[in-house]
Amino acid sequence: MTSSSIHRVTTLDLAVRPVVWPFAEERRAEIAAHFAEQQRARPKLWNGRVLLGRDAAFTDGRLAATYFETDFASFLAWRDWGFPDPAVFNGFGMGALRASDGAFVMGEMAHHTANSGRIYFPSGTPDLDDVKDGTLDIPGSVVREIGEETGLSPADYSAETDWHCVVTSHSIAMMQILNLDMPGEAVRARIEANLADQDEPELSAIHLVRRMDDLTPTMPRFVTAFVAQQFASR
Repeated sequence: MTSSSIHRVTTLDLAVRPVVWPFAEERRAEIAAHFAEQQRARPKLWNGRVLLGRDAAFTDGRLAATYFETDFASFLAWRDWGFPDPAVFNGFGMGALRASDGAFVMGEMAHHTANSGRIYFPSGTPDLDDVKDGTLDIPGSVVREIGEETGLSPADYSAETDWHCVVTSHSIAMMQILNLDMPGEAVRARIEANLADQDEPELSAIHLVRRMDDLTPTMPRFVTAFVAQQFASR
């Protein structure tokens, strides 16, 4: 995969298959020690099962890839150690919430999460709940993540057909623009009210991005690349 490229596709063909990940098998003791250290800093971290991808290919408006199951501890070590297996990528869906006044709505991750302080659209590394009939259901994952993080449901937004796949050396962010029929400040107030009702919300703040000056260093490269493209096309 090339760095910082954006592919616009209409079809996601993501098969889930049993794959042995040599990195996770060969460095199991180191991975366990690393996760234990991370848990001491953030006790809420849970070593659940997640899905990572490999063999991504873009052809004729279609993204095809193979996904496999691993544990969150192995994923976290792979990420924190600089992605030592370059054949693997973190491929996830993102709901790019766009308010009626053109503002993009993003959340800042809370301190107890593995991505504390990072600002981006609702998303999450896919897990087993996102698998349907042997394939990875990214649209369903996006709906679930948005509901969990913001309280918004599909009745609140209109999803565009295309997916904007932002590719880096270690990730593919599959972004779908979700148009809201309310202005940015109203969206922020609604999400903040939802967060206030949660005992331990995933988000600590809501940010509105209306221009390039609103982008910050805590927004990942794939988010800024996508937003820059959207602003350039206006």
